[in-house]
Amino acid sequence: MSNFVLVHGGFQGSWIWQPTVKCLRDAGHTVYAPTLAGCAERLHEIRPGITVSVQAREVADMMFFEDIEDAILVGTSFGGMVISKAAELVRERVHHLVYVDALAPQPGETCADIVNRDPNTDYQRFELTQGPTKRDMETRLFADFEPGLKDWAVARYTLHPNDATDALPGELDVFWAQNWAATVIRCAKSANPSEAHQRRTAEKLNGVWHEMNAGHYPMLTHPEELTQLLTTI
Repeated sequence: MSNFVLVHGGFQGSWIWQPTVKCLRDAGHTVYAPTLAGCAERLHEIRPGITVSVQAREVADMMFFEDIEDAILVGTSFGGMVISKAAELVRERVHHLVYVDALAPQPGETCADIVNRDPNTDYQRFELTQGPTKRDMETRLFADFEPGLKDWAVARYTLHPNDATDALPGELDVFWAQNWAATVIRCAKSANPSEAHQRRTAEKLNGVWHEMNAGHYPMLTHPEELTQLLTTI
């Protein structure tokens, strides 16, 4: 049995993993799915300076205090940056990295270089947070969800800390200078991040490549299929 650490992405929290957590635990695996600072039920903690490194340190500290060894560290969307930095911080505890439709900027690259955002989308920016409007979540990001799941997810989405929406210059340089065992899972129905970006991630990491016929949130819409891929590692 394996130890999984599942890291959510932007506008999410641990809730995004619920169906997949159940599948993995039902199969006998140990699963941790932390909510990162400033997100979901931790939204009240929002403050300046919640960066990718701050969120990654939280994950790394959890792995230390929970005595998690040989971890399969899984990140989705913005969580790809967080697992990259967390892996660097506790390399000795990481067995494998999995990028599920995830961002993995190269040194000197920003997320704006990767994400192709339609300028006509309803996007909000405030002093400490940013993200899509509720209507944009309903009509675009969660558009392929069945009605009950859509209502449930929209009720739980939150804006993301501004300082954690990108890797700072140099923040992932050490990570990319090392070798890692990795898997990249691309969601074919998702526009961002692009196939080219994710293939580059797999190439740079010499990683295993998989594709799912799913949108950006397979942990909610295709938990059994995602679990099957995760448990073949």
